[in-house]
Amino acid sequence: MKKLILGLSTMLVMLASTSCGDGKSMVTPISSGRPYEVLVVADDKCWMSPDSALFHVLDTDVPGLPQSERSFRISRVRPEYFERAMRIFRNIIIVDIQPSVYTQTKFKYTRDAYSSPQMIMTIQSPSQEDFADYVSKHGNVIVDFFTRAEMNRQIKLLEKEHSSLVSARVGSQFDCDIWMPEDLTSYKTGQDFLWASNNLNDLNFVMYSYPFRDNRTFTKEFFIHKRDSVMAINIPGAREGMYMETADSSLVSVKNIAVQGDYAFEVRGLWEMKNDAMGGPFVSHVRVDRANARVIVVEGFVYNPSKLKRDPMRKLEAALYTLKLPQEKGKGLSELPVDQSISEEKAVKEAEQQK
Repeated sequence: MKKLILGLSTMLVMLASTSCGDGKSMVTPISSGRPYEVLVVADDKCWMSPDSALFHVLDTDVPGLPQSERSFRISRVRPEYFERAMRIFRNIIIVDIQPSVYTQTKFKYTRDAYSSPQMIMTIQSPSQEDFADYVSKHGNVIVDFFTRAEMNRQIKLLEKEHSSLVSARVGSQFDCDIWMPEDLTSYKTGQDFLWASNNLNDLNFVMYSYPFRDNRTFTKEFFIHKRDSVMAINIPGAREGMYMETADSSLVSVKNIAVQGDYAFEVRGLWEMKNDAMGGPFVSHVRVDRANARVIVVEGFVYNPSKLKRDPMRKLEAALYTLKLPQEKGKGLSELPVDQSISEEKAVKEAEQQK
């Protein structure tokens, strides 16, 4: 009986400590939904129109994969049914069209309003036509917004649990730090080269460095040539004449991004094993280590035949953003920035000055 009373008393104290004066819970619930799943709150007129701009934007393919895979899994609910259970979804887009209230279309966002982690984007517009036009023109912004939100969540998970083995090797070999998935437990080293993999060899991380000389480093042609020369030496196939190389260069895409508030060169493409049937997608970040006048390349690649590759690739890509160069190791890890427009020329000039 005493144990029962003690248990009930403890429960009452816990309930009291998680409630405020009006009886509402102070504890933010854990968000629902799976990674890369989006709930859209929109009426039938908006969602079921022939053009349905928002659906087409969210339904686009993930870039750089060998087969078609959608950027998001999409659900839709009418505004009148957007109630408590729905509001804890991890990614939400609310379409708010009111001719008497808005004069132009824009979006705003809130973080962890009803649950955590959560991102809610509200698109406000005076008309259906203006809304569709805005979404069509800013589709990449919407996709990138929720993609970065998911990657930031993955980075927070990596902060708690990551491969200490890979971190130690990266530290001793490159004087850098990075958080890779903890199931990467096997590794191979070479001259200024590291390759780590999980037991199934479907998740792979590569890191290598070379001297920085000029701004040709940040071109597609130079990257492919350098990558292929490094991979041919360090990732051979099962038999002589087999080695990793970049597949069809016309499918390789590049763009400038920001990592830790600094310039980086992002490359996406497909890899293949020369004279073998193996292949898959890869994503690389190319950065300048100014203090040591060298280029650091980190790459994630997947070998997952006949299986979906979006989630493992996104997992590895998020990990690439955790790279800290020697001069950054004492800094806290910043989230993926909303504005990734950092000048390539500025980074190159600063790197040249450090040579």
